[in-house]
Amino acid sequence: MSHQENQPASAPGELLRLEGIRKSFPGVVALDGVDFDLRCGEVHVLLGENGAGKSTLIKTLSGAHRPDAGRILAEGREVNIRSAQDAERLKIATIHQEFNLVPELSVAENIFLGRQPRRLGMIDRRTMEAAAGKLLDRVGVDVSPRTRVRDLGIARLQMVEIAKALSLDARVLIMDEPTAVLTSEEVDKLFRIVRTLRDEGVGIVFITHHLDEIASLGDRVTVLRDGRSVDQVPATTPEDELVRLMVGRGIEQQYPRERAEPGGPLLRVDGLTRHGVFHDVSFEVRAGEVVGLAGLVGAGRTEVARAVFGADPYDAGTVEVRGERLARGDVNAAMGAGVGLVPEDRKGQGLVLDASVQENLGLVTLRSASRAGLVDLKGQRTAAARVAGRLGVRMAGLDQRVRTLSGGNQQKVVIGKWLLADTRVLILDEPTRGIDVGAKVEIYQLINELTASGHAVLMISSDLPEVLGMSDRVLVMAQGRIAGELPAHAATQDAVMALAVAAPEDQEDQEDMEGSRGH
Repeated sequence: MSHQENQPASAPGELLRLEGIRKSFPGVVALDGVDFDLRCGEVHVLLGENGAGKSTLIKTLSGAHRPDAGRILAEGREVNIRSAQDAERLKIATIHQEFNLVPELSVAENIFLGRQPRRLGMIDRRTMEAAAGKLLDRVGVDVSPRTRVRDLGIARLQMVEIAKALSLDARVLIMDEPTAVLTSEEVDKLFRIVRTLRDEGVGIVFITHHLDEIASLGDRVTVLRDGRSVDQVPATTPEDELVRLMVGRGIEQQYPRERAEPGGPLLRVDGLTRHGVFHDVSFEVRAGEVVGLAGLVGAGRTEVARAVFGADPYDAGTVEVRGERLARGDVNAAMGAGVGLVPEDRKGQGLVLDASVQENLGLVTLRSASRAGLVDLKGQRTAAARVAGRLGVRMAGLDQRVRTLSGGNQQKVVIGKWLLADTRVLILDEPTRGIDVGAKVEIYQLINELTASGHAVLMISSDLPEVLGMSDRVLVMAQGRIAGELPAHAATQDAVMALAVAAPEDQEDQEDMEGSRGH
């Protein structure tokens, strides 16, 4: 029995209650009778796989979507939320993953956009900036109210959004994946602010894919699956149980790597150097093998991957695929040799968001599918349907715009376009960032399928357990160099981190020692 069924109709201190919320789009039931409630002074975590209905639910609360059925109660009174203004009047503020800020305006102007204080018919900038300054102090961010938003980093943009919500005197604050792009220090600071707001009586709806954050911050968890609210549990619920609720099955093995004896080298990189970025990088990836590329942010991993793919120039060294040397800085040559890159920024670099699933899947093969300047659309559609089916892309159809897919399904489309091109060497840069645990396992299974059929995978990831769980060998980069290589059986978090933080002179000393031992 769901924990929700034991609750009274209106619990003391209840800010919001959603009952039987339904919402459909053409071909898709996004919400199918969802129940949810929020109390004063709590952090209620909303958990679920990509596509489970989380975004639709918060857009219903923020006025972007109107439910087809069900009702919403605010402090025990039934309300209709038909617009952002309705949500604002109910003191509901939402911080979306993609910030709702105007880059060219100042911080103060963004905080009070549309609500600027006036004096004698003119905007009272002194009053506005003073009020913004107090709000910024409250969230603990050291930035001038006059600073243009375009000059701020991600963490400060997040704090400006919170200050904006506080300017509305929000009783309900909805935070959609607020930690997705923050460092651990920035996450700690954000959590301190969230706890302070909770202590002040604000009700916070917190959406996250990071299960380890839940127990340290949350009070209760509502789990969505396939558009339904399947259970409500305490935030102290073990991660294994949360995973089971999210995906409808237990995941006994989170990293299902199927290792086998690798074949010959498909990718060989020798002495790759780009002055000031990376130096003398050499490695190889063999058929049937996953090589992990680990290291701290700024170590040069993404830059090396882009250079191998021909997207960025380099000053020295060579890249060979199946024994053939690639032309420097030539993406078409790399693609022609069977190299594919799934970039870190899938939305900005891996997809055409306003194009359809079919069009995105066919991006790489468009030229080869053309005859006398005409594209074989029927053949492209058949091939796209086959790959989408193989990857289990959850969609209304091949004509659905990629922008409207969940993050996990968008990532499957990015990978799928390379499968259509029969890529032999696939470079994956942060392949599961921002993706829920169920979709992660599906992508890991796909990696297994690729290597089992003789492909080679170079995987860059900041998720150290992922690197250790899925790699046959781990290369560790530090300050633009390969600091060391670890076979799977010797790769531990401590061993990787020891190499990742090693100073260049430490690496050289180690190499000298190894060289002397060899004589």
